Amino acid sequence: MENNNSRKPFFYDITLRDGNQALKKPWNTEQKEIIFKELVKLGVQAVEVGFSGASDMDFEACNHLASIAPGNIVIAGLARAIEKDIMKVADAIKHAPKPRIHTFIAMSPFNMKYVLKKDPMDVRKTAVEAIKYAKELIGERGEVQFSVEHFGDCKENLSFVIDSLQECAQAGATTINLPNTVERNRPLEFVKMVETVRNALPADVIVAVHNHNDLGMATATTVESFFAGAAQLECSLNGLGERAGNTNIYEVAIALHNCGVEVPLNLSHIYETAILTAEMSNIPIYEKAPLIGEDALAHRSGIHQDGALKTQNMKKGAYRPIHPSLIGRDDAEKYGFTSQSGKTALYEIIKSKGYPITVEESLRLVPIAKEQAEKFGELPVEAIEDIYLKEIFDVDGPFRFISFKKLDNGETDKFNLKFTYNDREFDLTEEGDGPIEACIKAFAGAGFPQKLVHYEQSAFGEETKGAQADAMTVIQFETGDGKVITCRGKDPSTQKANVKAIFNGMNLIHTN
Repeated sequence: MENNNSRKPFFYDITLRDGNQALKKPWNTEQKEIIFKELVKLGVQAVEVGFSGASDMDFEACNHLASIAPGNIVIAGLARAIEKDIMKVADAIKHAPKPRIHTFIAMSPFNMKYVLKKDPMDVRKTAVEAIKYAKELIGERGEVQFSVEHFGDCKENLSFVIDSLQECAQAGATTINLPNTVERNRPLEFVKMVETVRNALPADVIVAVHNHNDLGMATATTVESFFAGAAQLECSLNGLGERAGNTNIYEVAIALHNCGVEVPLNLSHIYETAILTAEMSNIPIYEKAPLIGEDALAHRSGIHQDGALKTQNMKKGAYRPIHPSLIGRDDAEKYGFTSQSGKTALYEIIKSKGYPITVEESLRLVPIAKEQAEKFGELPVEAIEDIYLKEIFDVDGPFRFISFKKLDNGETDKFNLKFTYNDREFDLTEEGDGPIEACIKAFAGAGFPQKLVHYEQSAFGEETKGAQADAMTVIQFETGDGKVITCRGKDPSTQKANVKAIFNGMNLIHTN
């Protein structure tokens, strides 16, 4: 077999037929047109527009979509292997630039015996005659596809099925579809059957797969079937379809893309398509849905959060399969804080709200946040914001600020500081080159000397009507053992912001 990485998959979308028939309220023509136009934008190569024999509404929709189809997309309609269905499809899609009649019949021993109640040779004859009739109606301009319904259940009579499919190909079917109509077994068993059929058919016959997701493995089965020789992959938007749905087109496309296969789809249109399909179908995207779910970019484990942060701007992330921009997602990786999270989550959440924070400060907040998370579960951003403001700007400790003011004493700047330490009151006046120096001198005079190693001040927040932005002071003290403590203060008054930062630092140093 040729190198699979040099082959391009042919995406045959079944949202408007298999997906639509499974909806609690099937789409009308106008709604189908909206989805159809999304499929065109996504770049699928073929669209099965419906089951025109199901109802007048479905016939009308199939006819309309065939009339507006671009010239590069195959338009298919589904028909049972009976003349009236085939005739209905031929009439419905006759205006399509590239029409295809898709007819089918079951060939599994179980279905032939208990559902069709027909002899296998009669079933084969019905299939061949249906293909010939479809070919006669569609002419040279169109194509005929044949599906072995319940192919996944045909392991015990696979030789019969292969002989039948060889006759079907001779009768005019250019695409042979092998559906896993009900997923019952592991993907490998089905894929082996696909490979056997592929090797038994002429090289110019296209082999397709159509997998349902009853056991949750339709994507894996479809992807591996491609590498076993299937060229046409029948998928649906958001995995819509009967019961647990059909193969999800996004998952297959990205899996193949990650394997180095050239995928002929507009991958950047995936997320937009998924959102629209969820709205149109009234079936929400569940939060854990691969690629498109709300939680697909969320990290709650501390280890995962650390790895995600360190690789967040890279094409390949430590804990994500793709960069979200590949499928058109403009949201970044998210960090939720639970009892399993760590400093990375707090750091990123606080930063995302526009607050300044260091890794050391976030580490200081972890035990407090974890205690709350153990009680309430994942903490809302507002709760983390409250913890940050309280613990960073209003540090509890033995020092309590009372007042600080500049004294008008002529030539030198003097400041008066009043505070309590463990309920003992201090009233001190010191000279200094500004409030910071005077305040630190006052603390030293009271027996609490500190070494200032860094100071900066900036605006915090935005000015709004009637209110100005706060001043933000950041200072660092070096303790006797060489440890550097970062302390912050904010206030509309720059002087008070300075003093608040000092008091926060003193409380951090002298607590415990």
